[in-house]
Amino acid sequence: MVGIVGYGAYVPKYRIKSEVIAKVWGEDPDRIKKGLGINEKAIASSDEDAATLAVEAAKIALQRAGIAPKKLGALYVGSESHPYAVKPTATIVAEAIGATPDLTAADLEFACKAGTAGIQICMGMVGAGMIEYGMAIGTDTSQGRPGDALEYSTGCGAAAYIIGKDAESLAIIEDTHSFTTDTPDFWRRNKADYPSHGGRFTGPPAYFKHVKAAALGLMRKMNTKVEDYDYFVFHQPNGKFPRAVAKMLGVPPEKIADGLLTPNIGNTYSGASPIGLANVLDVAKAGDRIFVTSFGSGAGSDAFSIKVTDKIKNREKGKPVSEFIAHKEYVDYATYAKYRRKFKGM
Repeated sequence: MVGIVGYGAYVPKYRIKSEVIAKVWGEDPDRIKKGLGINEKAIASSDEDAATLAVEAAKIALQRAGIAPKKLGALYVGSESHPYAVKPTATIVAEAIGATPDLTAADLEFACKAGTAGIQICMGMVGAGMIEYGMAIGTDTSQGRPGDALEYSTGCGAAAYIIGKDAESLAIIEDTHSFTTDTPDFWRRNKADYPSHGGRFTGPPAYFKHVKAAALGLMRKMNTKVEDYDYFVFHQPNGKFPRAVAKMLGVPPEKIADGLLTPNIGNTYSGASPIGLANVLDVAKAGDRIFVTSFGSGAGSDAFSIKVTDKIKNREKGKPVSEFIAHKEYVDYATYAKYRRKFKGM
């Protein structure tokens, strides 16, 4: 078996409130909050991108793991906002954290589940004995067209996971299961600045179908049930969907509370469920079991069953997610637009 040897998350300090965006577009802020369940979102600064966010998360993961970066045999960065169309983000991150050139590295893209796909790849490589440790990162500075519903939800953040053998792990990954179809609920074509979404495909055919299928598939595979888990983390494109899917699966609201961060940092895309998991690992006890299900538009979900070990005490070596969430500075819409480069042609 393999597990999580180290983990880390990073959320930028800048925030913009939903009502500030609503005021610019003449929308009712109460209707927006009620409809999306989002109070505010995190914004990357003008000198931050998916690569810099990934580096910050990776450094914390290495601190918790207590291993030298040169021990990493693989590094995968999942994102849909890679800084370059043609040039890997993974090489930038590997160089910045001091990894050895003797490793395999690549970028992944599957909408919001590219980070969890990286975890699965590292699980296979470690389990097969190809590498000792692998790092998987989900990072995004997500995009939303001005005035579009996505503008209220698209946040910024990253989470990194170091996968290694179970004997060293803070948490064992007991098993994983995926569910994937060709469902066109969300896309961004080449050279397009912002993504588009097929409204009627977003809910039942995409998010709910895939999250439920992956979650139920893993429980059947492992012969487990909701009552066997202490925490649940679902992908969170907004504040309402994870609550709704939890209700469909019979998960009590208190079991998703610690992993539900979107209402206060926005949808961090590839970082969403991994950051939620990091926040749960920050508070979980040895013996607790965590169920995680990601979702990526297009569409697919990865589900994981995770059991916390007594080595979770090593989390004290790294900065918790709660500190990043609490440390914030609000900006107005003009500053937000400047930081997120919404003024095209400049």
